[in-house]
Amino acid sequence: MLASLIGPVTGLLNKVIKDKDQASKLAFEINTLSEKIAAENALAQLAVNKTEAESGSLFIGGWRPFVGWVCGIGLMYNVLLSQILAIWFEVPTVDPSLLTPVLLGMLGLGGLRSWEKKSGVAKK
Repeated sequence: MLASLIGPVTGLLNKVIKDKDQASKLAFEINTLSEKIAAENALAQLAVNKTEAESGSLFIGGWRPFVGWVCGIGLMYNVLLSQILAIWFEVPTVDPSLLTPVLLGMLGLGGLRSWEKKSGVAKK
């Protein structure tokens, strides 16, 4: 979000400040500050994610496994059960575009975690 504001602000600097060197210096400082804020926000979110994942509480750290199970069951229904049940019954169809992005994101993160463990860079 901050990145979308940087361009217009630096454009205004060139109109307000006549000295090109000073305008460039201020534009650089604004860009650097926005990148620093974005990095700090990302680190803060990582800390929250780590705390949630380490929690033993089902209601704090349990949402990730819950989402994984829901996605897995939804995929199993879409691919297997609905096809088998359609032989004998009229079954409702489920829109896979609701499930697929979440499932693929979780599989990607799981794959990265497996790669970390295999490479020996994982902490646990």
